[in-house]
Amino acid sequence: MEDSGSTVPRRQLGRYLRELRENAYVTVTAAAKALEWSAPRIWRYETGQVPMHPNDIEAMCRLYGASPETTETLRTLARETRAKGWWHSYDNVIKDWFKLYVGLEAAASRIRKHETSVIPGLLQTVEYMTEVIATDHPTMGEQDRAGRVDVRLRRQRLLVRAVPPAPHLDVIIGEAALRRPLRDLAAMARQLDALVVTGRQHNVRLRVLPLAAGLPRWAATPTFTLLDFPAENVRAQEPSTVYMDGPCGAVYLDRPHEIDTYEDIWRSLAERVLDEEESRELITGLAKEMRDAA
Repeated sequence: MEDSGSTVPRRQLGRYLRELRENAYVTVTAAAKALEWSAPRIWRYETGQVPMHPNDIEAMCRLYGASPETTETLRTLARETRAKGWWHSYDNVIKDWFKLYVGLEAAASRIRKHETSVIPGLLQTVEYMTEVIATDHPTMGEQDRAGRVDVRLRRQRLLVRAVPPAPHLDVIIGEAALRRPLRDLAAMARQLDALVVTGRQHNVRLRVLPLAAGLPRWAATPTFTLLDFPAENVRAQEPSTVYMDGPCGAVYLDRPHEIDTYEDIWRSLAERVLDEEESRELITGLAKEMRDAA
C-alpha cells in the first residue's frame, strides 16, 4: 500500500524484536554492547522508526536465541521495511519521529484527535497553516516553509482518497482554538468556514468542547491523537496507538493500559462536547464575528 509505506511492517517487526529481547532477559544496554551498536539504534529499531536490514535482524535474532524459522520470518518482514512512503521525499523538512506518525496516520482506519490550541493539521487551510508554520519557525527559509505546507496538504488527501478507503476522522477541538485568530481576521473566518464544510463529509465528525463545559477527567492532558488500524491486509492487527508531540520530539503509546487510559480520557471529553449541529452553529457564529471585525 503506497500510502502507508513501510510504517506498519516496521512497527510490527520492532515489537517482535522487543519481545524476543525481553524474553531472552537481555537489556537494551547489554544488546547494544554485544552487537557493538548504540543503545539508541536498538531503540529506533524496536519502535519502528527506521527501516532494518535483514543482516541486522539476523544478528539480533542470534543474540536473542531465536529459532531459524523465526529468524527467517523476521528477515522477510525486514525486507518490507525498506519500502518508502511519499513523505520520505521531504527529508529536509520532516523530522524522523514525525515520518513515523505520517505513515501511521496514512495506515489508520480511524483517527481521533483532541486539540486545545490550534486547528488540527488535517483541517487547516493554506492561509492558516502558513501562519502557524511561520510563527513556529521564524528563522526557517521560505523554501522549507513551503515544503512543510506541501507536506500538510499531502496529508490532507487521505480524507478524500478512495483506495484504501479514507479513514474516519473524529475531532474534538477546544473552543479556545477557534477563538484564537490569525493576524488576518478574514483569513481566520475562511478557516472557520472550511471547518464547517469539511465537518459535513461522511467520514469526518467535528465537535467543539466549549469553554463552559467544565473540567473533563485528566484535564491537564495535552493534545493527543488516537489511531486505530484495520484488521485486514496485515499479518496481525496493528494495535491502537496514542501519539503526542512537541518541539523536541514525540511519544508513541500502544500498551493496553495506556490505550485504556486514553480511551477513558476520550469518553470524558465526549461527554462534555457540543453535538455536531451545535458545534457547526458555534463555528459559523465565530466566523461571522471574525468577518465583521476584519
